[in-house]
Order: sequence, then structure tokens, then C-alpha cells
Amino acid sequence: MSEAWDERTGQRLSQIADACRNRAPRVFEAVGQVGYLEGCTQPVCAFASNDYLGLSHHPAVVSAAIEAAERMGVGAGASRLVTGSRLVHKQLEDEIAEWKGTERSVLFPTGYQANIGLLGSLGEKDVLICSDELNHASIIDGCRLSRARIEVYRHLDMGHLDSILSGWHGMAMIVSDLVFSMDGDTARVAGLAELCRRYDALLVLDEAHHVVGDDPREFLDGVTVLRVGTLSKTLGSQGGVVAGPSRFVELLENVARSYIFSTALSPVAAAAALAALKTYRSAEGERLRSALIRNIGELGGDSQIIPIVIGSEEDALRASSELLAMGMWVPAIRPPTVPVGTSRLRVSLSADHTIDQVRALRDALEAQRIRRLNR
Repeated sequence: MSEAWDERTGQRLSQIADACRNRAPRVFEAVGQVGYLEGCTQPVCAFASNDYLGLSHHPAVVSAAIEAAERMGVGAGASRLVTGSRLVHKQLEDEIAEWKGTERSVLFPTGYQANIGLLGSLGEKDVLICSDELNHASIIDGCRLSRARIEVYRHLDMGHLDSILSGWHGMAMIVSDLVFSMDGDTARVAGLAELCRRYDALLVLDEAHHVVGDDPREFLDGVTVLRVGTLSKTLGSQGGVVAGPSRFVELLENVARSYIFSTALSPVAAAAALAALKTYRSAEGERLRSALIRNIGELGGDSQIIPIVIGSEEDALRASSELLAMGMWVPAIRPPTVPVGTSRLRVSLSADHTIDQVRALRDALEAQRIRRLNR
């Protein structure tokens, strides 16, 4: 073993631990939100899942996955441009395009790869990319992998974004989460669209966490928009997607490195996502969205993501431990996921949660807030 590398790795791990930022996966055996967490003797209710509608274990979705595995196996075996494309991929892409009201869509193995593929492909040297300062890490990394000039605008600040665009004379792109993953607030789509029209800019909207609320299409007349999504959150499966005009999709199929050089999305995941999307667009989907909206209302949230900003890493860890002792698992979110000094509990609600579970969490959070103020 290289002593120098061993020492450097140990030093970095020590720095992470000293800052109360060390993390490790914990095994959680569950179907839905209740299950057994490694280190706990009793079942816990998780409030951290991105399976917002509980579709990961919906009978129709599970049945579709099983049938696909039996018929096609569990892996595609190659990239889409070699031998990895299956009929189910095209069926899912067509269904997503219809759902989003776009000409076409293209699948990626993950939502992360969708963003780095899109931004890396379109972010050429003569392009300006304007990115909200609270955008997801996949957007940040996609910007870094591009050759474009990158400008980060203050969160939701349309005036700041306008000032950046007004000083640029060339091709421009604005990229924003639609619902922000750590704060749960929503992009000002009307303002973004107006700036795109004014400066002839391309709009990229990452809709990964957008489950309920207004469809952004009502604000997008006259705007060229690419809509990025995941199959792992609203649809409870796995994968990523970019939906938009046909020529943009065709370009991504030809130049996006994360598409060209990755094994295709598992046909099992594609079949599950297709079944989940059909469920989402049915009366059953409406019922699930209503249940989620009900749960959001119980905690007074603007979306299913409700951040409780605490401050220090130590206090966030303590608050998470107190909840876990009561059978509620809300992991502490710490830097580098969020800025220093904003460690938090990130409550993530699902249609799976019963009203009693949500009210129990609400009562526990209110009690915790009193104890923290009294320390």
C-alpha cells in the first residue's frame, strides 16, 4: 500500500469526521415507508424517500417489472446505439413525450446522467449557461463538464439573472430546478420564460421533484424548452429523461456521452416506469396525488419537500436522533449537500404516509423545536 496515499486518505476522513459530516449507508429493509433500519430494534417510519407517490411497490408496477424480467432479462446488455434498445424503451419515450407535450423524449440510465449529458452536449464554447445557485448537483456538474461560460444567479432572483443576460451577446441557456431538492420551493417559471423570450435563450427545466402543482407548460409559449426528469421519484422506478423538440433529442442521441457510452436503462426499470406513468395518468394516480397534497397540507408545506433548517451539523444530528428514538427516520442533511450553517432535517412526504403518521411527525417536530430553544 502507498503510505502517502494511505495517509492522505486518512487525513481527509478525519477532517470529515471532525466536522460532523461523516456519512455511511444504513440498510433499510422496507416496502413503502415503514421498515427495519440497521441498528434499530423496532420498525421505523421513514420521512426521507423520493418515492413520492408510493409507486415503487404498486401492484401494477411490480407486475410489469416481473413480466419484463421474465421476458427480456434484467439488463439491456449494451448501449442504446449498439444492441441495447428495446421496444419498451421506445414505448416509454413516446408515453413521456405525450405526457409532457413535447415532440420526443430520450431516456438515460439516471437523472444525473440526463443532466450531464444535456448540459455537456449543448454547452459549447460560445454559449452562456445561467444556473440558479441552488440547482441540483447534477446540474452543477453538467455545467462543469461543458465548455460554456457559466454564470450562477442568486436563487430565484430574476433581476440578477436579467443583468447577467443583458451583458451577454450570443447564445444563452437558463437552467433551473422546477422544485428545489433541499428547500422545496419552486422556480419562477413565468419570469424565466419571459427572460428566455427577451434574450432568445434556451430554457432547461429539471422537473425531478415536481409531482403536484401547476404544469409549467402554461407559461412556456414562445420558449424553446427542454424538460429533464427522473423515473425514480414521481414514477418510483429508475432512470432519467430529456423531453423536447425532435432535433434536440436527435442531437443528444448523437453527442451526449452519458447516453452513447452507457449501457441502456434496464428493460425492467423501463417497464416499471411505463406502468407507473400509466397509473399516474389514471384515476388511481389522481387519488395518490390527492393523498400527497393532503399530507403536505398537514405540515404546511409548499411542496412534498419540507426543510427544517437547524444550523450546525451537531444540532441537526441530535434532532435526527431524537426523532429516530420516537420511530421516525428523518436523516440530517449536512454540508456539502447544503451550505455551511444550514444543516437541516429534510422532511420528504409520500402518498404512502398515513394521516396519523404525518400528524405524529408534526407533533414531534413542534416538541423538538421547544426543546432546542430551551437549550
